[in-house]
Amino acid sequence: MSEADLESRLVHSLAVNTAIHSKHLSLSLSFQRLALASWIKENICKKECCFFEKDGRGDVCKCGYAKTDHTDEAIKPEDFTGESWNIHRHVREAPTDAFGDISFGGLGQKTGKYARVSTDTSPEILYQLLTEQWKLSPPNLLISVTGGAKNFYLKSHLKNMFHRGLIKVAQTTGAWIITGGTHTGVMKHVGQAVRDYAMSSSMQSKIVTIGVATWGIIHNRKALVHPEGCFPAHYLMDTGNQGQLSTLDSNHTHFLLVDDGTHGHYGVEIKLRSCLEMWISRKWTGGTIPVVCVVLDGGPGTLNTIYNAMLHGTPCVILEGSGRIADVIAHVSGLPLIQVTIALIQQLMKKFFGQEYEQFSDGKIIEWTKKIQDIIRMPHLLTVFRVSGDYHGDLDVAILQALLKASRSSEFLGVECWKRQLELAINWNRVDIAETEIFTEESQWKSSDLHWAMFSALAGNKPQFVSLLLENGVSLRDFLQKEETLCELYKQLPSCFFLRKLAKRIHSARCSGRQVRHLLGKFTQPLYPPSTDQFNMSMDETSLSPSKSQTSSQAQLREDSPETQRDPGTDLFLWAVVQNNKELAEIAWEQVMKALLETSTTNSPVTMRNMPLAVYMCVPGVFTECHSSDESRAKKLLVRMSHLWGRTTCLRLALEADDKNFIAQSGVQALLTQIWCGKLSVENPVWRVLICMVFFPLMYTGFLLKPMKPLGCWSRLMYLYTSPQVKFYWNIVFYFAFLFLFAVVLMIDFQSTPSAGELLLYIWLLSVVCEEVRQLFHDPDGFGFRKKAKMYINEFWNILDVLSIILFLIGLVFRLTTELFYLGKIILCIDFVVFCLRLMAIFTISRTLGPKIIIVRKMMMDMFFFMFLLSIWVVAYGVAKQGILIHNENRLAWIIRGVVYEPYLIIFGQFPKNIDNTEFDMNSCSVNATDPLKPKCPVLNENQSPVFPEWLTIIMLCVYLLFANILLLNLLIAIFNFTFEEVQDNTDKIWKFQRYELIKEYHSRPAAPPPFIILSHIYLFIRSMVLRRPAKIYKEFKNELNPTEDEELLTWESLMKDRYLVSARQEQSQSTERRILDTLIHFPLSHQVSQSTKALQWIMDSLKSQGLPSKDTQSRNETPDSFRNTSEKGSGFHVKSRQFSYPNSKLTRFPVPEEKVPWEVLIIYLYIIKYYLCPPQSHQLPLLRKNPGGRTGISGRGALSRLGPNLNFPLIFSWRDSEKSVLEYLAVYDESRGTLSLPGVSSSLCPFNVVYTGYVDDYRNTDNAWVEMTVLNIHLNRKSQVLSSNGALQWQEVSSRARLSSNQRESLRLAAALHNRKF
Repeated sequence: MSEADLESRLVHSLAVNTAIHSKHLSLSLSFQRLALASWIKENICKKECCFFEKDGRGDVCKCGYAKTDHTDEAIKPEDFTGESWNIHRHVREAPTDAFGDISFGGLGQKTGKYARVSTDTSPEILYQLLTEQWKLSPPNLLISVTGGAKNFYLKSHLKNMFHRGLIKVAQTTGAWIITGGTHTGVMKHVGQAVRDYAMSSSMQSKIVTIGVATWGIIHNRKALVHPEGCFPAHYLMDTGNQGQLSTLDSNHTHFLLVDDGTHGHYGVEIKLRSCLEMWISRKWTGGTIPVVCVVLDGGPGTLNTIYNAMLHGTPCVILEGSGRIADVIAHVSGLPLIQVTIALIQQLMKKFFGQEYEQFSDGKIIEWTKKIQDIIRMPHLLTVFRVSGDYHGDLDVAILQALLKASRSSEFLGVECWKRQLELAINWNRVDIAETEIFTEESQWKSSDLHWAMFSALAGNKPQFVSLLLENGVSLRDFLQKEETLCELYKQLPSCFFLRKLAKRIHSARCSGRQVRHLLGKFTQPLYPPSTDQFNMSMDETSLSPSKSQTSSQAQLREDSPETQRDPGTDLFLWAVVQNNKELAEIAWEQVMKALLETSTTNSPVTMRNMPLAVYMCVPGVFTECHSSDESRAKKLLVRMSHLWGRTTCLRLALEADDKNFIAQSGVQALLTQIWCGKLSVENPVWRVLICMVFFPLMYTGFLLKPMKPLGCWSRLMYLYTSPQVKFYWNIVFYFAFLFLFAVVLMIDFQSTPSAGELLLYIWLLSVVCEEVRQLFHDPDGFGFRKKAKMYINEFWNILDVLSIILFLIGLVFRLTTELFYLGKIILCIDFVVFCLRLMAIFTISRTLGPKIIIVRKMMMDMFFFMFLLSIWVVAYGVAKQGILIHNENRLAWIIRGVVYEPYLIIFGQFPKNIDNTEFDMNSCSVNATDPLKPKCPVLNENQSPVFPEWLTIIMLCVYLLFANILLLNLLIAIFNFTFEEVQDNTDKIWKFQRYELIKEYHSRPAAPPPFIILSHIYLFIRSMVLRRPAKIYKEFKNELNPTEDEELLTWESLMKDRYLVSARQEQSQSTERRILDTLIHFPLSHQVSQSTKALQWIMDSLKSQGLPSKDTQSRNETPDSFRNTSEKGSGFHVKSRQFSYPNSKLTRFPVPEEKVPWEVLIIYLYIIKYYLCPPQSHQLPLLRKNPGGRTGISGRGALSRLGPNLNFPLIFSWRDSEKSVLEYLAVYDESRGTLSLPGVSSSLCPFNVVYTGYVDDYRNTDNAWVEMTVLNIHLNRKSQVLSSNGALQWQEVSSRARLSSNQRESLRLAAALHNRKF
């Protein structure tokens, strides 16, 4: 088979496979669409007119549709002959014919889902359509945005805050946004917010925006109609020709088009939208889905929406400044209810509605006044979002506060609602709101109630919430009592090697702590109780297998100490450390410290020894206190070996944590200085030490200051030359000698056969290589070779050492080869430069020059980025100059010279002569580039003179100098200056931090400098490899104290810790007192009192001028009727008796505003016409008794049994439970409603107390019939005197959370007061 045939078959096979795959995808999509169409046809209906009757406008039916839009049966009906058109009788349901995908076209090809639904469609069916058929995730929050349906102006700052806040809420909570769905008014603003989010966000997830619009007002809706559905339907947003109709908004994701069978009638969708929102809010299994209504602008219809939403307990957020009804409500929301009069509402309506106000009747103004009064009577559901000049809040905060405010007033949801609000606060990561709105004195939380919140905060990496929960009663011991919780936390870690190993080893959650201990190795050995399980872990599982010393230490711990308890703070600390979360680790460590402090008086000496270390880690100031008290003990604390942290020291831990502030402390630096000087006194000047290095007999004359303890002659000499600083100085001297020898060999004595000096150079370098190898393998801290190698490579000077050795070896190999002899010399010359740079390391020990080395390294990084910027100008000018002057230069060396080298020299003032005719020299160039030592001449004319445009080359040179010399070089100077100022403040800390590694290097280094150091290397090799002797242990950096000394040291540190805490508190109190004294000095107390008095008097005068009654007046007017609404205590009028909808009927009360309730006030004319002049009973009404609470808006008996007072005698059976020490009452449980009520009887068999008697504000009250109640309390000594909780009768605790009506709950409060119990 030929290669062409094989390729043809492969292409054909690929095409067939692709076609089959595409076919499967197409079949899958087709099946899904058929299933969707079948479900919608079965469950979703539309509405259509079945009786055509002209309305006087030609061939137009009273339903609004034209005659051609009706069926033949509707035009000539046989069933409705002689009838007049009625929407309830002549509109019928039929399977919907408009559903599928909608495509708006244009930029981005926005698509969505839509369906035409009947007004009678069940909300449950619509929810199934949204979640099951359209695959939407159930919402965590429902945001209903309502307001002006027409386009209105919104100020730019308010518009931006609305867009940002709405999107932030929806994005962080997974909310559904529900609007009217059209491209006008508030719906258009919501669509713009969603559009801005989609354009600015890189996330694939969309914000669910559901438009519930009226089908009969949609422009171009015929494009959406197809009996089998449209996939997709191409919808044209033709706003220019829509007339009185509206177009759909392209930024919404889903559309429910509500159809009532009419055309051109707005507001059809309001009822179904309200039912859908209410049904969705009750769908959540854990309680209720929070619903919030956001209002912008709006007219009378929006007022009705707000009123109905608040009656159903939905909080509303009003945006002040958005216009019309929103501004009216915002302006009266802060006023006392008595000031919200009909006249004020008329004034505000006229102000904010403008010309539209002329269309409002007096009856409508009265009705709206009543509704506005009822709205502001519910302040717990009303939140006004005000944007002032100094306000920088966001709408998302206002929405969250509105939800929390509404939840606090909830009568029946209780703790479940608080949990839901806390969950929202955690999702939004708003600690400030949770602290001020949720964790208040009113809310009582148990530790177990907040465990889910703690887990969510830990898994979501919200350390501030973790701290807040710990402050409000969460116990880590209870939270992590079950190791399943810890196991679940480890499962939340991102996928990594450690987590995979942990998952392999955990077979049950009970052993997760031990498995973590095992995987982390010896560093966590004392943190968990020793396990009786024997782990046999091979090297293929982990490299952190326990060593023999660990096994022995574990055995010793089993024998010597009692079985330790698992510490939850330590568990959480390790979990945070494993995922490298510093903030959570600090919080967990604080809990460890608190636990140690609480148990310090009862725990074993082991815990007592660990406690000061914990305090020291959390409070660095303790070490300063220790050092100021006793320097020697403080130094011991630094190098004391801790078994708790893997046999390491505090000093090493600080270095591992890169804590420069701790290392820079004077006490730490004093320890490092003492180690640097060895056994010599730290007060010896450097020049004395240098002289004694050469003339060592001066050691015995007192030339150097004597150390703390007397030494012998040999010991003095040994301590002199083994001191790290003496080793350092000798190494500097011999390093200069090495560089001198290297320079002599390169410049004078570089022969084909190596000379004696060159051989000495090779031996010298061999000793340097041996020393670098020794440093790489020297591991006194037990890090292991891998970590030690990583630490070695991370050191800059070690990198230079390795580079210089490699270059030297390469140069040596080339030098010994005849063909590459000269190249080898060049490499060695370059290597000499590297060795010279390595010389800068000697300055790191200097307090003056050491920080400057750090600044130089920072500036080298700045120089690298600057050279990249400079190279752009150099190459740009060089190529342009070379192309203009020289024609077809083909010599690479001269091209690079002209493009890069010459422009670079121009920066330093060396200008070329071939760009100016006056300085051009024909002898300095070659015409045809025949002379390899001369550049090619520019393009010449017949007279052998340059023809290039002289004016252009000079201008280019001037521009190049302007940018390169003036702009870029000054930029470099500015960058250097900025770097110097930025680094200068921290260079001292950085130098002190880096000084540790230098001191440790020379402390472990052999005393002899190179090349004599090779003798020490031979000795060390024989000692360790031949004689097998252990390495010598030095205690300068790690010291393991005996138990007695260790306990004394830590006890002393505990004392210093207490002293430090006391001094810190005193200093804080003294600073507070000092501020008070300073304030009193600048502002005398008499002056402050005088100013405060004037301010208070001004506030009182202002309040009185606004009509606010004084305290005395309020107390006189306040009614003792505690059964009325608490917000109405200032007016004393009934509230429930004036609600618009009369219970269990379709009757609507006449709106009675606050000022028209008393009978003494003049009766409203419309009120008389509608309710008192209704034949045939108008002559009897004046004889009826009047409601003592005032007008109610409806007359007659209503739903009550008789005219006049209707008496009720509810009983409160109570008894005191001695075991629980609580007061309980007997309640009747209504299974159908899920509520409780007090039992009611006509008489009592036992002695009773009268709790209350009088008028009751009841929904059933009318002008002529009302409810009066006498509440009786029968207190029992034994619960069995009545009966036990069984069936409908239940004993409940007397508390403010009782699930009773407001009137009965008030009766319960009075009964509790009778028995001196807190309610």
